[in-house]
Amino acid sequence: MPSLLTLEQARAELDRRGVSIAEFCRKHELNNNLVSDLLNGRKKGRRGEAHRAAVLLGIKDGVISN
Repeated sequence: MPSLLTLEQARAELDRRGVSIAEFCRKHELNNNLVSDLLNGRKKGRRGEAHRAAVLLGIKDGVISN
C-alpha cells in the first residue's frame, strides 16, 4: 500500500510530472477551485467530488466508486 502524500508532496508531485492543477482537473473532470482548496488545506476531502479528488491526488486513502 503506497503511503499518503502531504499537501506539499502532492503539489510537488504535480510539478515533478509537469502537470498544472488545471490540467489535472481537466483530465479527471474535477473543479479547479476544489482541487486548489484541497492542496491549500481549506477542504478535507471527506465526501463526493472532494473525496474523489483527494484520493486521486494521493492525499487521502479511499475508494472511488463509479
